Amino acid sequence: MEKKIISKNIISLNELTGDDIRSIIDLALDIKNNPEPYRNRLNGKSLFLLFQKTSTRTRVAFELGMKGLGGDTVVMDWDRSNFAISPIEYETRFLAKVFDCILARLIKNEDMMKLARSSDVPVINACDNLYHPSQALADLMTILEIKGSYNTSLCYVGVHNNVVNSLIFGCDKLGVRLILVTPIRDEVPGEVSECMKKSSFIEETLDIKEASKCCEFIYTDTWINMELFNREEYRAEQEERVRKMMPYQINRGLLKGSSAYIMHDMPVHPGYEIDEYSIVSERSLIFRQAENRLYTARALLLSLLGG
Repeated sequence: MEKKIISKNIISLNELTGDDIRSIIDLALDIKNNPEPYRNRLNGKSLFLLFQKTSTRTRVAFELGMKGLGGDTVVMDWDRSNFAISPIEYETRFLAKVFDCILARLIKNEDMMKLARSSDVPVINACDNLYHPSQALADLMTILEIKGSYNTSLCYVGVHNNVVNSLIFGCDKLGVRLILVTPIRDEVPGEVSECMKKSSFIEETLDIKEASKCCEFIYTDTWINMELFNREEYRAEQEERVRKMMPYQINRGLLKGSSAYIMHDMPVHPGYEIDEYSIVSERSLIFRQAENRLYTARALLLSLLGG
């Protein structure tokens, strides 16, 4: 078994150095282009996947990813497990005795941190209200795959959310110019704000037309948090968000004359943050970006567990 590349919890991406991130992404690219040598590398290892929120790409990427490396998985829904009725710390201590790695998608970062502190095995944050590190890894892999280097520019247009928080750390560590066009902010942790102040790679503006012209990649995400999307009590705030954000939609008009590649972490909401034209445009990387979740998941698991 080869030496582990990293040995720590992955909560935000700030736990990793630039070299760590480069190593994971380089490994992901090699897995994608040369999969055979990696089969069965994690034979005998096991991954526990816990979901408090809905998931498509993250669950598929890590469940299929672990199995493709020869490992075993157990998937559990929070509400159908004893996490719903027992302290996180005690449930986690048990899981760490029988699994080699724990992946969790939780609503609150404070619960994610309780889980991570209680575990003797690596914990991967599969998305909480503050961070989404595995998504940011796939985004950066996609940029490198297209561009061939990190010497490029990415314009993020939309609500400043958990994906943005992790992208800020990743872009800063890799030297990717990140221009943020975010009229609305969800919670921005202090460590993210500090990084934004100190980094020479992070910029902010509300001039979407100018920002989109000077970037090689343009990225958007949902304006409405997934767990709130269909809740009636959130309807008024949702309508207000849509009203405020509609001028920042990625659409045919904005992209006219642009050669920028289009990115979105999915699920997409056509007619809101992006139009149908942009989703299926020949410049769209959305489905490649989603596919790359599988390869960065495998690379991250190999990096944490050895193999």
